[in-house]
Amino acid sequence: MTSLKTSMHDIQFLDELAQQKTSIHHLHPLVKLITTVVYLTVVVSFSKDEISGLFPFLFYPVLLFSLAEIPPAPIFKRVLWVMPFVIGIGIFNPIFDQQTVDLFGLTISRGWLTFLSIIVKTVLTVTASILLIATTGINQLAAALRILKLPKIFVLQLLLTYRYISVLIEELARMNIAYSLRAPKQQGIHFSAWGSFAGQLLLRTFDRAQRVYQSMSLRGFSGEYHTGKITKLCMSDVIYFICWCLFFLLARIYDIPSLMGSFFTGGD
Repeated sequence: MTSLKTSMHDIQFLDELAQQKTSIHHLHPLVKLITTVVYLTVVVSFSKDEISGLFPFLFYPVLLFSLAEIPPAPIFKRVLWVMPFVIGIGIFNPIFDQQTVDLFGLTISRGWLTFLSIIVKTVLTVTASILLIATTGINQLAAALRILKLPKIFVLQLLLTYRYISVLIEELARMNIAYSLRAPKQQGIHFSAWGSFAGQLLLRTFDRAQRVYQSMSLRGFSGEYHTGKITKLCMSDVIYFICWCLFFLLARIYDIPSLMGSFFTGGD
């Protein structure tokens, strides 16, 4: 039951963060969306064994944390959710790729280098994606997608799926309470009841979805999800986008850490 409450709080927490009034929150959602897409594209464009070239891209999420007043700990907690999948994908790299390379004066297996590169890229991209939601909100993001002429049905499915997750968790919490009252001394749900439990959850969610749709129809829903008023682009939005794109381009073309190291050490 505690885990279900935590899941509900996690969903509501991002919505609460999106309601803050900071300079980043006031930016146009389309600008934040495109900037994030450019950032993700540039990060994943690096070679599979690149590490040092990715360091400058830490500046983007760090600055967003500071300007948007977003607490880092809850965001990194969400990043950790995907790490088991990433580790499962890259853990075999050190086994199959035994070629040695030099990294910061150390000789290591190329497989470990590619494994570390996958982890760094994942942390950067997932953090940037979560920050986009935390500083914009799902409704504003949907409005930005509609400005980009994304089909209305896809945007509507995205919005309803995001919103319906909390409804599903509520139904799961009610069923969990009912099951606990019928088996007070049992820890968790017995495996013999998993099939019937999942079936009942599916039927209850269908019924709940029908009631939600009827409520929406009574309130005038006709297939168009209104996401609120979107302000026009202003000069600060354009400057924000251009500055970050220039930084991403320079960081992609030039190895900034190596250049800084050569500058401070007096090397060629």
